[in-house]
Amino acid sequence: MTTETKVQVPSFMTKGPDRKICFICSKGNLDMAYPALIMANGAVGEGIETHIFFTFWGMDMINKKTMHDLKFTLLGNTAMHPPGRFGISMAQGLGGLPGMTKMATWMLKKQIAAQGVPEVPEFLDLLVESGAKLWACKMSVDMMGLTKEDMHDGVEDIINVASFLELAADAQVIFV
Repeated sequence: MTTETKVQVPSFMTKGPDRKICFICSKGNLDMAYPALIMANGAVGEGIETHIFFTFWGMDMINKKTMHDLKFTLLGNTAMHPPGRFGISMAQGLGGLPGMTKMATWMLKKQIAAQGVPEVPEFLDLLVESGAKLWACKMSVDMMGLTKEDMHDGVEDIINVASFLELAADAQVIFV
């Protein structure tokens, strides 16, 4: 005898105040900061309750000492196609040369600014002002020897995984 189990798929097309989304930011590179911030901005703009949980190296995005100096590297970034001069892409292997991370970071920041997108600290300010909630991972904070004073002023609190899971109940969760 075979029993079929129907998988319940939530409808994410619901409009209204009951909709909730949580982003998990685990990377501290410049190119990994923007996807979550841009999607969170779109969610807040749609009136969706928005939470961003920072863990491990994603803590660099909210750490006052590192948030202004996130880097973009060519090395190990296999899906990346860096633009070069005259429409010719730079080879990924060039990332190991001295100064390439600095140059790639400068190029990406220039492209992002050309789109009218603010730098990470200002983007966090904008999100908080718009109603997004920022949360720091307790284990990551402890592991890195940080305190709440070390973090962006918009961080609501330092929470453990159990608290995040409770917060994320009935939400879409996007891991960046």
